[in-house]
Amino acid sequence: MALILCPECTHTISNAADFCPNCGYPLKSVPQKRRKLPNGSGSIKHLSGRRSREWAAYPHVTQFSPNGSPILAPAIGYFKTYEEAYQALILYNAAIPTVRTPDVMIPTGFPSAPSSKYLNITFAELYELYYYSKFNNSKKKLSRASTYSSKAAFNNCKALHDRKFLELRKADLQEVVDNCPLKHSSLELIVTLFKGMYAYAIQNDMIEKDYSKYVTINIVDDDENGVPFSQTALETLWKNRRLKNVDMVLLMIYTGFRISAYKNIRYDREGQYFQGGVKTASAKNRIVPLHPAIQGFARSFFKRFLSEGSERFQPHKCRKEFYKVLDTLNLTYSDSGTKHTPHDCRHTFSWLCDKYKVDELSKHLLMGHSLGNDIERSVYGHRTLEELRTEIEKIEVPCCR
Repeated sequence: MALILCPECTHTISNAADFCPNCGYPLKSVPQKRRKLPNGSGSIKHLSGRRSREWAAYPHVTQFSPNGSPILAPAIGYFKTYEEAYQALILYNAAIPTVRTPDVMIPTGFPSAPSSKYLNITFAELYELYYYSKFNNSKKKLSRASTYSSKAAFNNCKALHDRKFLELRKADLQEVVDNCPLKHSSLELIVTLFKGMYAYAIQNDMIEKDYSKYVTINIVDDDENGVPFSQTALETLWKNRRLKNVDMVLLMIYTGFRISAYKNIRYDREGQYFQGGVKTASAKNRIVPLHPAIQGFARSFFKRFLSEGSERFQPHKCRKEFYKVLDTLNLTYSDSGTKHTPHDCRHTFSWLCDKYKVDELSKHLLMGHSLGNDIERSVYGHRTLEELRTEIEKIEVPCCR
């Protein structure tokens, strides 16, 4: 049994009552059709996505932008049903003691309404909640490096620390990233922090819109050091190409794509090329013809990850398999003693292009490199699919000699 509000007089009554003892309103005969809110009492919106509380109740609009568009105030709460949201607005507009904040009137004692601290919570205060949830209250044990990375990213967002989280917009987040003088890897940590905090806030019904997904890093990745696989290592990989996931390593080596690009890459089976990319404008949507030796690998990759009903490609799982393959074949470390990473596949592709005299412009186009201030090549430098295919087929494959 629970308490509800009478739709007629807003008197608090039991939900088991047949009629309101105060005004006599017949509760059991209330129509199931959604009731329209009285004018000036606010609005109710159905939120997209999968949510436990999919109905948001908003107070009456009192502010407008310079062009006359209404400015929606923060929601007074999020609810499982339309009826609960309706009841919340009735309570909100009724003569019930309220707690006034600088932005909105919040009813006291209503279980579904967010507390005033969520409307005024700062970026720093939300970070503390997010940090505790992720690192102290999570069943999944995260590394010490993850905690340091999170704290470092937070310290690089000092401009936002005292700002109300609900008032932040994409431009505020983007300004922090653009003004940060650190390397690309540090900017990636900041963007990751934004995404984590917004995900936490949405999951806890604190906000409605995720502005973090619109933030970009507008500098070239300067942290892509790596060591190519040696010719001996390549021969070992080709000799064992039928072992599980070795084909994936060879596919990365002979296409030059970053591992994250394979999540959304497009495979043209008729034209035998991959199209896609990540990071920079030059890298995105580039075309890389498939060397004849790896076209079979591409077909199996397509069936496994890109065809209808296939499993979803997950970069973190692929990284784990990558290291398993190298460990099995005793290729974990390079000749110089450094540990190979998936990005070394991209360095190997670059090395192979140089070794087999792939022309410089084709190499830049295949790898998605920016041509910088070279106006002539960046504007007038073109290669057809067949010209790129001719260049990439210059690369010799150990098993095909």
